Amino acid sequence: MTDTPIIMREQQYDRLVSVLYKLRSDSASRVVFLVDKNGQQIAVQGDVSNLDTTSLASLAAGNVAATGGMANLIGEKEFPTLSHEGERESIHICIIGRTLLIVVFDERSSLGLVKLRVKQASRDLSLVFDDITRESEENRAGEDPFFSGITDEDIDSLFT
Repeated sequence: MTDTPIIMREQQYDRLVSVLYKLRSDSASRVVFLVDKNGQQIAVQGDVSNLDTTSLASLAAGNVAATGGMANLIGEKEFPTLSHEGERESIHICIIGRTLLIVVFDERSSLGLVKLRVKQASRDLSLVFDDITRESEENRAGEDPFFSGITDEDIDSLFT
């Protein structure tokens, strides 16, 4: 299933954003991202006015991939969390299934607080992704197809 796209309904997306909002607030973080392992942004919460969000998401995914390679070299599956501490800003990355939770924080917070709040948020996000996965599997089984009722003729009529 790792190659299949993540397809979610608006209510599921709203739940993700709600978890990110709570995490940002509870951890006193500047911004919180949820991206897939390919670096595609799924959701963001916080002040992104001075950030190149596309580059940050891509670089975080590359960072996780690189450290995953190092983990394999020493006999580990992956490193589930990564932290980078700077003079003014720091980043904490947590792998949750096929997504990455990225928290950018400054001196108003601490790595310990961020890790504590990320742990709870990870459980909440996992529950949302379990729902998304379950619904996707039901759709593939034909119980409630996502694009049911759309015929080839309907698609063709869009281009004529």
